[in-house]
Amino acid sequence: MAEQQHKAGFVNIVGNPNVGKSTLMNDLVGERVSIITSKSQTTRHRIMGIVNTPEYQIVFSDTPGVLVPKYKLQESMLGFSEGALTDADILLYVTDVVEDPTKNSAFLEKVAKETVPVLLVINKIDLLKSQDELEAIVKRWKDLLPNAEIFPTSAKEHFNVSNLMTRIVELLPVSAPYFGKDALTDKPARFFVTEIIREKILLNYDKEVPYSTEVIVEKFDEKEGAIHIMAVIYVERDSQKGILIGKGGAKLKKVGTDARKDIETFFGKKVFLELFVKVEPNWRNRENKLRSFGYIE
Repeated sequence: MAEQQHKAGFVNIVGNPNVGKSTLMNDLVGERVSIITSKSQTTRHRIMGIVNTPEYQIVFSDTPGVLVPKYKLQESMLGFSEGALTDADILLYVTDVVEDPTKNSAFLEKVAKETVPVLLVINKIDLLKSQDELEAIVKRWKDLLPNAEIFPTSAKEHFNVSNLMTRIVELLPVSAPYFGKDALTDKPARFFVTEIIREKILLNYDKEVPYSTEVIVEKFDEKEGAIHIMAVIYVERDSQKGILIGKGGAKLKKVGTDARKDIETFFGKKVFLELFVKVEPNWRNRENKLRSFGYIE
């Protein structure tokens, strides 16, 4: 293919929390780039996953779920989602078969005014019992986003994802690549370490504790056969620190073991992981802390 016919573009994935945006992104990229748990608000940053072939480059962008902010961290998360509306070549609006289509209607109105192609992904259709149910959901969404192309999918079951990918490639503008052709993401290695550790916290603890934590990698020493990592988990209160560590350090040890295995798989190397817990009161509402944690530029 001639160089001027190379295609490239930014495909931004937006939608409400817990509809499967991260699962869809990982399926489209073919790598585990975004963390996936059954809990909402798992994605806090805007994470790019890049798909390269000789003919095209797709820069997928997973964003935090749209929500009404309750504290400064969530204001920053909403900023990442709204920013995804301004620089997309193609917009993927992800919903599922159980959520109320009118949820966060103000954001939906912005999507409806988009001039770039909007692909509406109705995820989790494997939960439906009949075709009639699906047709009713599709009709309702056609009324809300009349200009969108609709793709009923099950990202978990990889149903209709390949057709979605084909359509994305068709819609890509002619462009030179934006990143090196060997790039998988725009994030550094340390970022994925923090995401894996944070995922294990989300899976191992209940209630407010997972949402009050932030992970910072303070040491990432990579040698030929192994990586030595030292990470700090920040919480907001002493009581959360006690819960996180657990009796005799058992809970924290389990998080470390689970995370180390996934980090070894991700990097293909032996990993030595040390975890520490520190208290940083009310960090989610402190602008200086949010800046140092990378939520505010």
